[in-house]
Amino acid sequence: MPDEQAMPDAQRLHALLDDLNIRCEDDAPLGPLTWYHVGGNAQLLAHPASSAQLAALVQRCHEQGVPTRILGSGANLLVREGTVPGVVIRLDDPAWSTMAVEGETVRVGAGYDLHRLVIETAKLGLDGLAQVAGIPASIGGAIRMNAGGTYGDVGQAVRRVQVMSATGQVYYRDRDDLDFTYRSSNIDAPFILEAEFEVHEHDPKELLKRVREIYFYKTNSQPMGDQSAGCCFKNPPADDPAAAGRPAGMLIDQAGLKGHAVGTARVSEVHANFLIADKQHALAEDVYRLIEHVQQVVLDRFGVALEREVVVWP
Repeated sequence: MPDEQAMPDAQRLHALLDDLNIRCEDDAPLGPLTWYHVGGNAQLLAHPASSAQLAALVQRCHEQGVPTRILGSGANLLVREGTVPGVVIRLDDPAWSTMAVEGETVRVGAGYDLHRLVIETAKLGLDGLAQVAGIPASIGGAIRMNAGGTYGDVGQAVRRVQVMSATGQVYYRDRDDLDFTYRSSNIDAPFILEAEFEVHEHDPKELLKRVREIYFYKTNSQPMGDQSAGCCFKNPPADDPAAAGRPAGMLIDQAGLKGHAVGTARVSEVHANFLIADKQHALAEDVYRLIEHVQQVVLDRFGVALEREVVVWP
């Protein structure tokens, strides 16, 4: 964790927000806002209620050299113990969770829940997003990492994305300018504000049936009831000869790591690519140490360098 010398002055942080009317919290616990439910605090947690507030805040932070981070649903995040310096921004105001249907386009705010969007569009008889049923994420986070799984990814349905630069400039990235690959996108702007998805009419009953099937597949093959951030590692590239086409979970399993524990964290016995935190006594540092241990064992055993899918702060 960064030392105290790296922390911006608290009064200086508040001065950034004094006239912006942005709700904020000092030394705000971040663990409860993540799926791991462990970890440290934000030096300042800000909740802007509009793009104007967000733009003013990030512009001032940029000018003052204050670090900023964006927190979505926390489904793919591990926050290490200590204090995250600067301003953590959370787009959890209702203004960021709007949805509108315009013909074969669904426009939705970055704070909208991805699985909720899948259900709502299915009920409306709008096909295009069923493939990401059951994936926990906000829309902004899902697009950033191109959330997906066995049935497809969110990027295949994206038509346009509205983003904001580190200096507060708002602009659009259109489909022909976007590149969605395995668990990544070419969106380099730090803030995603809203997205437009391409959909088409389909029978709602059939859509809801497909959504349920995909969701039940996930619940039966993944440790949904445990405390984790989903798949911890990306699958190795298909052309990696050392991996020989084996996904990350298989490599971890074949390395004999299922059930292996480091302190209060362990590798799931159900799916080896899920690293589980104990619900009663979990420590983020144990999860982090387990991540590093799994990476080292798989590298030593198979010569495969597993890349984290889970984001670690700081």
